[in-house]
Amino acid sequence: MAVEASLVELLLEPLVLERPEHPISRRDIDSNVLKVLYRLINADHVAYLVGGGVRDLMLARQPKDFDIATSAHPHQIRELFRNSRLIGRRFRLVHVFFGTTNIEVATFRRRGEGDNADDLLIRHDNTFGTPEEDAFRRDFTVNALFYDPRSFRVLDYVGGVPDLSDRLIRTIGEPELRMREDPVRMIRAVRLAAKLNFEIEPATARAIESCAGDLSRASVPRLVEEIYRTLLLANSAHALSLMERLGLLDSTLPMLSSYLKRFHHELEAAPTVRIMGALGGAIEAGFEPPRGFLLACLLADLHLTRGVESASVHPLQLCDALRARGFSRGDTEHMRLLLDALSHMLKPSRTTRRLVRRPYFPLARRLFELIAPIFSVDPAELDRFLTASPEHHRASRNQHSGHTMGAGTSSHRRRKRRGRRPRRGGNRRLHGIGDLGPKTPKAGVSADGFAAEASVQAAPDADGMPDRKKWQ
Repeated sequence: MAVEASLVELLLEPLVLERPEHPISRRDIDSNVLKVLYRLINADHVAYLVGGGVRDLMLARQPKDFDIATSAHPHQIRELFRNSRLIGRRFRLVHVFFGTTNIEVATFRRRGEGDNADDLLIRHDNTFGTPEEDAFRRDFTVNALFYDPRSFRVLDYVGGVPDLSDRLIRTIGEPELRMREDPVRMIRAVRLAAKLNFEIEPATARAIESCAGDLSRASVPRLVEEIYRTLLLANSAHALSLMERLGLLDSTLPMLSSYLKRFHHELEAAPTVRIMGALGGAIEAGFEPPRGFLLACLLADLHLTRGVESASVHPLQLCDALRARGFSRGDTEHMRLLLDALSHMLKPSRTTRRLVRRPYFPLARRLFELIAPIFSVDPAELDRFLTASPEHHRASRNQHSGHTMGAGTSSHRRRKRRGRRPRRGGNRRLHGIGDLGPKTPKAGVSADGFAAEASVQAAPDADGMPDRKKWQ
């Protein structure tokens, strides 16, 4: 790749930001991350903070996690940290554990040299390299910045600092080639643009549109995971609109894509986009929805009223469509339960009252509260229905059915008690069935089991059976 080699040579000398020129302070970095960095440095390895953590610190945002890149090989990292383990197939990483958190440590890598020219998809990526080569093999320029904890400098080999200033998501290298190498990058570009409120650089956007069909070749678990991470954004409504405009929904959620195409240039007015906007507000306020809840929000409008053929889509159909795309049975079944409950909440009935006892009712209620304003439904109606007494509901039903009570009769008439079910096979002893022989009679009771004081004895009829009338 002559173009790539020349670009590496041009950027061999990085743009260096000294400590006064950037906002990153060690006070903003987790203390356990600093422990890992300095232990690697003290063992004579190069170690940098890298990736989204540096990007977020440069934007004065608090990172959720930190990644480390180092010259140490995986087995060397493993020897330095007993509280660690090796993971990964496509490339080997080391996770260093501190309690319930883990810090990802990776060796500097470069692009492999033995790739099949007819198949650009990356399947193995364990060729170790230098910091410069490692920066060039990353996906987007804003994710390829290094922070050196020894000199407190930021190193930029790929033009990430200018793109941060211009608020652009740009691939490193030729955009179409990078998208075909790893199709999941297309979803990641949308997620980053929505998360950071950035624009996707025009050449990168064109490459996504032309390569959208390659998502069918992507790793299904990685693709599903990236979709979930996108739905968890506070700005997931914008991400959904971007995915539709760039053609990514056709390859991932075609039923949803067909639905959104009905809104043409008014995607923001689509109920699904508005629902995701409401969900984003709840997430920003601290709500942590499970994955089934995310899917229910995404597909609620298709189920309720807005199916592709102007008819609602049954939750079981939605489950089948999602499972065909790699979504788990557990997540889709949770979605189905929530959508079924939502239908009953929008049109309250006796079934709605029974839902209160279901373990998923609190989440179903949260879903209803998100969706009710979008469908012009007053949540107070459901509250009044659920808090009314059962007697009130019975009286309402009786009045509605035209049932009237007689004079002097209580309106709360008790239901007649059901009689005892007869024994199967009748009175077996009376008919001589199951007689196990003579028994010792109890005091005051004859051997045949009847009271000894009975003044009338049973006289057999002609057929040998006792006459029941004589016992009355």
